Amino acid sequence: MRKLVYFIAVTLDGFIAGPDGADPTGPAGFWPIPADYVQHLAAEYPETLPAPARAALSITAAGTHFDTVVEGRKTYEIGLDAGTTNAYPHLRHLLFSTTLTESPDPTVELVTGDAVAKVRELKQEEGKDIWLIGGGELAGALYGEIDQLIVKLAPLTTGAGIPLFGRTAAFDPHVWNLTDHTILDGGTAFLTYTRTS
Repeated sequence: MRKLVYFIAVTLDGFIAGPDGADPTGPAGFWPIPADYVQHLAAEYPETLPAPARAALSITAAGTHFDTVVEGRKTYEIGLDAGTTNAYPHLRHLLFSTTLTESPDPTVELVTGDAVAKVRELKQEEGKDIWLIGGGELAGALYGEIDQLIVKLAPLTTGAGIPLFGRTAAFDPHVWNLTDHTILDGGTAFLTYTRTS
């Protein structure tokens, strides 16, 4: 069965974005992106780079971990605001929203119903794992369905912002086993955790 993997960049104090939810890696962003971070993504997780970055880096490699990406509306709109209606055309792309009535792009599948039920359905399909890109609200809604966390822990604190599992996730402790780790010279730690309970 396929796993739902929350592959996400997070600060040392547990935030995935600033309080306004804007793109922390964009032109006005605050997130550090050292060269070794981009090189590691390109080598190990090429499918997680958006299409413009893949084109700029001449990356044509198929995904090594994921063939499907799921994201919430607010995260999707970051790309939309930058003029990209499908940042991941090389993956099956699902957009979860309770407010949209149609997808802004015919290659992006809009899911307006039960997110948990849809992810359970996806897990039963054949293929590579499913990448949960965010945001925090969708991650909170899917908290019980996440099988693996790959945390890109940045050498950064923000003091406030959008938490890893959003602001409305229920209190539901889980134990995770550290199954892999890579520490980059630039300070980012890639930490892979598999849920044990």
